[in-house]
Amino acid sequence: MYIKFKFIFAVIAFCAMGIVARAQSKIVSVNGTVSEILAGIGLEKNIVGTDVTSNYPASLKAKPKVGHNRNLSAEGIIALQPDVVTGIATEVKPELAAQLKSAGIKLVLFNQTFSADGTRQLIREVAKAFGKPQGAEPLIQKLNTELAGAAKAAKVKTKPKVLFIYARGTGTMMVAGEGTQMQHIIQMAGGTNAVTGFNDFKPLTPEALVGANPDVILLFSSGMQSLGGTAGLLNVQGIAQTNAGKNKRFVTMDGELLSSFGPRLGQAVTELAQKIN
Repeated sequence: MYIKFKFIFAVIAFCAMGIVARAQSKIVSVNGTVSEILAGIGLEKNIVGTDVTSNYPASLKAKPKVGHNRNLSAEGIIALQPDVVTGIATEVKPELAAQLKSAGIKLVLFNQTFSADGTRQLIREVAKAFGKPQGAEPLIQKLNTELAGAAKAAKVKTKPKVLFIYARGTGTMMVAGEGTQMQHIIQMAGGTNAVTGFNDFKPLTPEALVGANPDVILLFSSGMQSLGGTAGLLNVQGIAQTNAGKNKRFVTMDGELLSSFGPRLGQAVTELAQKIN
């Protein structure tokens, strides 16, 4: 899952010179965005395992998996005998961090901000920490070019109200509030978040749904599939009463692309802008 739950533990660990990866260092990456950056700077060969969100580039799918980044097993990671475990600080629980450190494994974690500048900063920090600072600039140049194109696609006179629903079947449905990566990418794509007044995610209720009355409902492709497609979504109480439901304005995108705020951010914004405007 791509939603960023917050934990108290947050640290960025670097060695004295900011370089933790030698030529033969073995890396386990437990975040898809960090994995994508590592591959982009030429360190894919060093990656010996990843979490299940690490699917881009496609070659990463063949790497051994250590679980989902919200439910990682120290034993599974240690079994791969990595020199370094890396990911996003808010996704690594303190007890897991303690287990890895006690096993003599270096932990290199990064903070992530959901913005274009935050993405640029993360790329630079990962590249610097793993001894490839020069590898950041080609990724950032490509990102800047794609973001410039995305900005053009996002220029609209009327901003649609977009509601993001995280779904894993009808039993698990939550909406994205303020401060989430979903709100930020909706705004970057020329829309506005249909719900306000709360942070992070909260359960979807029919009353809140009708009150928000979104013009567009946005889901991960996997989330729509878990509901049984458009027909299943329309059966969710309150959906049919919204403008989005009446007009069947339902948008789906690959969850990792949409929510990762990684090197493909410009591509994600462009695709979303084209779909919601």
